Amino acid sequence: MRLTTLEQVPAALRPGYDPAAHGVGIVHLGLGAFHKAHQAALTDLAMSAEGGDWRILGVSLRSPKASEDLAPQNGLYTLIEKGAEGTNACVIGAIADAICSAGNPEPTLQAMTAEGTRIVSLTVTEKAYGLNRATVGCDPEHPAVAADLANPQAPQGVLGLLTEALRRRRTAEIAPFTVLCCDNLPENGTLLRGAVVDFARKIDPSLADWIAETVAFPSTMVDRITPAATASTLAEAQALTGTEDHAAIETERFVQWVIEDNFPQGRPAWEAAGVIFTEDVPAFEAMKLRMLNGAHSMLAYAGFHAGLPLVRDVMSHAPLANLVRRHLSAAAATLPPIPGIDLDAYAAALAARFENPGIAHETYQIAMDGSEKMPQRIFAAVEDARTRGVDIRPFAFATAAWARHVSMATHDCAPYELRDPRADALRQMAEGKEADDIVSALRGAPFVPASLFSDMDFWTTVEGILAEMLFDPMTVVIAREAS
Repeated sequence: MRLTTLEQVPAALRPGYDPAAHGVGIVHLGLGAFHKAHQAALTDLAMSAEGGDWRILGVSLRSPKASEDLAPQNGLYTLIEKGAEGTNACVIGAIADAICSAGNPEPTLQAMTAEGTRIVSLTVTEKAYGLNRATVGCDPEHPAVAADLANPQAPQGVLGLLTEALRRRRTAEIAPFTVLCCDNLPENGTLLRGAVVDFARKIDPSLADWIAETVAFPSTMVDRITPAATASTLAEAQALTGTEDHAAIETERFVQWVIEDNFPQGRPAWEAAGVIFTEDVPAFEAMKLRMLNGAHSMLAYAGFHAGLPLVRDVMSHAPLANLVRRHLSAAAATLPPIPGIDLDAYAAALAARFENPGIAHETYQIAMDGSEKMPQRIFAAVEDARTRGVDIRPFAFATAAWARHVSMATHDCAPYELRDPRADALRQMAEGKEADDIVSALRGAPFVPASLFSDMDFWTTVEGILAEMLFDPMTVVIAREAS
């Protein structure tokens, strides 16, 4: 029997409120596993504590699978939290409905324009936005941006949807929603605001001015390790709830959300769910991007090519686990102090989270979209490492491991797909080439900061490590590096 109502599941697993008694206040773009484990789960807790019309309309931007899983279940799904100490589960009621905007954006635009919608939140991955970080604007050559600039009233991409919905609200004299970016981008609110305003200016300068003056784009930092659901996830959800749940998700017990408190039209009582509100989100962003995400990228590339399919497998491989801890320590040393945060304790907690036996997080999954992730996770740390006298070798090792992945070399692994929005360009730079040619090409890539381009000592170190990775098995290189 398919999960469709809360009455089907044990009372202990139900939310502490009646979902049907609460209206929709949030439209979320990017209806995936992370949103269900993070923003939706914390909104569920906030509504259990203080109520409010803050249920979520979830929107898939491309594949209809997420909406097909959730819509027949009236937005209900099982959240399974796993840790070394055991498993918790609950059924989340925060999502009111789920739709897919691909091919027909009108229902999404109507929801975003509804007076009750006060927040539009996003988890669409870095590559989907079409940002130009250098100009803090949009990238007109990004496929979705280009298509939506050509047809702005029937948008498919993120910037187009936000701009058209805000245009309609302005025309209808409806107060603008708050735009809440929840993707791993430094100062994500500032970046997204710049991109939306720039996109709007290319269509209607007066609209751009209105957005710049009236729309809030608070920055956020999000953290919860959430692997893709598997058949075992669904089977466990069925055993726990007694129902067939196509949308069940599993995650770790740890969760963190740091938000700049700038919501002119109101917000859920997220503080009741443990959310941190601060004026210094960038400090938390840098901590998470360099430590958790940076270490994740390093261990993903090295681990995948060492035949370690899961993060927990990496942490059971002593030499690579030592390199993970080395990276965490080096990344922490590049950061300024954060009031109330012990960076050494945070590093130890991250290592323990990576070891979590209940979470099957694939290294190959984390290795996706490296050209979008490396700049803020690894490259940004190098300049601060230089300033603070921190050894740059851990960051060079991470960069070499990424370059080895980009090389598509199969001397120590089976053939694999390079999953990256710049895959074609990267293959031209690296496939079948020697370490010096690869480094020379990658060093000059447009996503590499100018300050790092001129750091020849760093790239020389990268080249030396990469040469080993292209000749020896990754396990041998790891052992040598860790010794």
